[in-house]
Amino acid sequence: MNIRSLTRGDGVVIGAAVLLFIASFLKLYSVSGFSLDTNAWDNLGDGLGLYMGGVIGAALIVVNRCLPQPRKVVGLDLGTVGAAFTVLVAWSLFWSLVDVPDGASASSGLILGFIAALVLAGAAVATPLVPALQAALVPAPKPVAPQPYGAQPAGGYGYPGAQQQPYGAQPQPGQSFGGGQPQPGQQAPAAAGTAGATFSPFWFAVPAPRPLFGEDGSPSPIAELAPGVWYLAVEQRGQGFLTEMQDGRRGVLQDASNIQRG
Repeated sequence: MNIRSLTRGDGVVIGAAVLLFIASFLKLYSVSGFSLDTNAWDNLGDGLGLYMGGVIGAALIVVNRCLPQPRKVVGLDLGTVGAAFTVLVAWSLFWSLVDVPDGASASSGLILGFIAALVLAGAAVATPLVPALQAALVPAPKPVAPQPYGAQPAGGYGYPGAQQQPYGAQPQPGQSFGGGQPQPGQQAPAAAGTAGATFSPFWFAVPAPRPLFGEDGSPSPIAELAPGVWYLAVEQRGQGFLTEMQDGRRGVLQDASNIQRG
């Protein structure tokens, strides 16, 4: 799950769900001259059916957004099901607020619950339609300054043996990348100097989840790059890049359009 895929609209959904949960513990009705201390949990139909129904709907929306791929249950998208829950809860609380029992008046639990449910349903429905609500809730971290290829980034990840060299140092002549000694009969590629002159490794982030394919040209993805995470492009591969992930795995990003360079 990737929380960086959450949007501002999802943030409103989360906040409204928390407010709805709090409202379930507040007094629903007040009667003049009587001490009536009842909340939604005195009736499970209200506590679980209405208030928690809205919270569950919000949870489905947020979980669906965090997953790499949208999930479906019985052919229905989890986010769509969650949005339907929130609309139903707002509709039910509206009529509960309008049709209060005779001699009673709506109290804080019912009023606050309706406001929270209305905001929750509005955010769930409006997020796919309003660009301002589709902006990232958690901004992408600032990329570290690109280091010479082979150096250990500060606080980041490197290559096997990279910690054996001083920070920012280049491999010494005759030394293999990562600090190990070359094997007998092994020579450095002659094209390395030429490639370094035309391509400089850089950090980048993708605007949307994108598949990473194996270096052997296999059509099946080996991983998926997530938005808001910085990856290292180490080599040009056609229109894409040979990419290294945080866990050291490498693959080819074939779709490099609209990437954000560090």
